[in-house]
Amino acid sequence: MKDWLETEDGLAVGIGLGIFALSLCAVAGLDLLGWGVTANVWLEPAKAVAPVSKAYAGMSGWTSLVLTYLFTLAVLGAGARMLGLDLKRFALSYSAIFWLSYLCWLIGNYGYIAATPDKRKGLGLAWSIGLTGEAGFLVALVAGLLVGNLLPAAAAAMKEAVRPELYIKTAIVILGASLGVQAAGASGLATAIMFRGFAAIVEAYLIYWALVYLLARTVFGFSREWAAPLASGISICGVSAAIATGAAIRARPIVPIMVSSLVVVFSVVELLVLPFAARTFLSGEPMVAAAWMGLAVKTDGAAIASGAVTEALIQGQVLAESGTAFKEGWMLLTTTTVKVFIDVFIGVWAFVLALIWVHAIDKREGETVKAAEIWQRFPKFVLGYLITFLVALGTGILSPGSIASLKVATAEANVFRVVFFVMTFFSIGLVSNFGKLREEGIGRLAAVYVVSLFGFILWIGLAISWIFFHGVHPPSVGPA
Repeated sequence: MKDWLETEDGLAVGIGLGIFALSLCAVAGLDLLGWGVTANVWLEPAKAVAPVSKAYAGMSGWTSLVLTYLFTLAVLGAGARMLGLDLKRFALSYSAIFWLSYLCWLIGNYGYIAATPDKRKGLGLAWSIGLTGEAGFLVALVAGLLVGNLLPAAAAAMKEAVRPELYIKTAIVILGASLGVQAAGASGLATAIMFRGFAAIVEAYLIYWALVYLLARTVFGFSREWAAPLASGISICGVSAAIATGAAIRARPIVPIMVSSLVVVFSVVELLVLPFAARTFLSGEPMVAAAWMGLAVKTDGAAIASGAVTEALIQGQVLAESGTAFKEGWMLLTTTTVKVFIDVFIGVWAFVLALIWVHAIDKREGETVKAAEIWQRFPKFVLGYLITFLVALGTGILSPGSIASLKVATAEANVFRVVFFVMTFFSIGLVSNFGKLREEGIGRLAAVYVVSLFGFILWIGLAISWIFFHGVHPPSVGPA
């Protein structure tokens, strides 16, 4: 267990489950996290933040924000110690990332940016962009890109706490609980999403990886050492898949690093473009749009974030056009399900590739691959997500009367999910150094990505999403 917690993957599970456990105390009437900060759509700064629980209504919103900062600093500081990081440097860099990220979140919640049509009257607004508070994620991403590319010294000073994988994986573990509660209220739809998501991933795996690998080998002339991590990174799950594949085939360290850098950059581009394309062309098929984000966007952070932004954009458009309000979370559940199934297969696929390389490509006398390596390569945060999802789902199904209190509990945990999400966006921007990638001369790798992405990944992903999710809609409130 100690060794497990010395990895970001294991820490994400530990932190996520710890926050979830604390939030569950609300079901028993013990409100331990109600002081956590939540952002409101605001025009006056004094009304921008407040404690998430009514039990703490007497507390200042800014006090709530400071407590949230101190709590996350303490929790992640303990994690930094497990990772062997310099605690002073981590604390300083984390503080900068937290406050800059949350400032971006508040900007995204400004009324003229975030207010949906049904909220304008209450705020006294004649117009607004209507992006919902999720616009804060995009603000954080853009801010991170500006700092990372225009102020490299500032980005380097925050390096110790630039941990997008830790933040997003922790957020996904926490997210499982709220999605589980929603699924408990409509278990038939949740089951359909799980089945369709699994089927879509199996089909995508069989098509994507082979096509990218063949393209890299036959058209662009890459060696197997480059083609395999490139195929995994582009077609499956970005950074995690590229690193796992590189380790499985014993590629030189530079190979997965360069592929991972490329994937992060392209994921940022996809994140900025695909949600808006989905709103324009797929607002009538929200679950198709959500599954498409999971299949097309390759890093965990960018994929889940794309799902969140897509949900917000399509919800706002559908509400404006028809007056129908979809229940929140169902599109995000679809994106997350597709992405989690992708992550589940990383360990299995890396194990298969290791077998192929050991026995057929890079034979070494007396060498074998043990089945235990599947576990070693398995992304552990997926287990955390499944635990929180199944606990919330099982509790809601076995005790329907507890669903209301479960919603309160998951709302309190969700405070921290939002914090980790927005820091993920900011961190992704910080590490997306376009100049550095250009200096490394990865034009040919980028060409493979461009041809793969625009040649078939986007369109096959869209076709598979359409096949499995066409006609499926989130539960709605309001007129049809």
